[in-house]
Amino acid sequence: MNAASDLGGARAESRAWLARCLAVGANAPAVRGMGLGRVLLALVMIALGLRGLAFGDFAGTWQRIPIAHLPAHDLFVYLAALLELATGIGILVPRTAKVSAGALSVFALLWMALLKFPAILYAPSMEATWLGAGEIAVILAGAWAVFASLAASGGRFLSGRAGIRNARLLLVLALPTIGLSHYVYADITAGFVPAWLPWRHGWAYLTGAGSLATALALLFAFWPRLAATVEAAMLGIITLLVWLPPLLAQGHDSDAWSAFLMSSAIAAGAAAVADSYRGIGWTTLGPQD
Repeated sequence: MNAASDLGGARAESRAWLARCLAVGANAPAVRGMGLGRVLLALVMIALGLRGLAFGDFAGTWQRIPIAHLPAHDLFVYLAALLELATGIGILVPRTAKVSAGALSVFALLWMALLKFPAILYAPSMEATWLGAGEIAVILAGAWAVFASLAASGGRFLSGRAGIRNARLLLVLALPTIGLSHYVYADITAGFVPAWLPWRHGWAYLTGAGSLATALALLFAFWPRLAATVEAAMLGIITLLVWLPPLLAQGHDSDAWSAFLMSSAIAAGAAAVADSYRGIGWTTLGPQD
């Protein structure tokens, strides 16, 4: 009985320590300010909304929705586009930022539940289904982090310190799906690497390892601000190197805009979570509060 009690106590202590690691710096006043990640997330959502209104379809990862063949398809297209546009603008306005970030969080959560969870249930052994959910989860984590930083500080799950901690945990869970895909689909990933870069498979493995390392760094509070910022920068560079050239070459193509903006949204989601670490140093180690 004592051994079981000791084991249970050790597990509880470990969970509490990890919770403190994930919450490091979450109470800092700087977290509530307008950060670069928040601005980027807002701008990308505005661009996604404008893209939806211009092309009259869902962007990339939104495409395979359950209502795709129903008469109301166009209505949902434009409603989604207007919501993306409105939340993007709202996040930039101090008076509406909290409500807009909350609405964007719900929007991303619904899309993840409607598009990606059924695929996971149908083919749980296929890494690509987890990747799809993970990519949207990064966007959700960013919107949630913005909302939590602006909402009541005493929230138990969604807002305040707890909300920021949970948004970071969501990012920690999402990043391995991205990192592992670079190994499971190494040839496909290497094919996206620009031809002028040498060692294309090496870059695929390196960037995959970067996402996995970031997840561990955030979970154990090992230089978490630096790790989150580097991850966001890496995703942004990938977006520019992989998806910007096709967009410049085919500016009138809906798919080119979808790929570029969805990749940008993932990078911006990671950047918004990185904003939540602005109250600590770049090389902070372990829980500080």
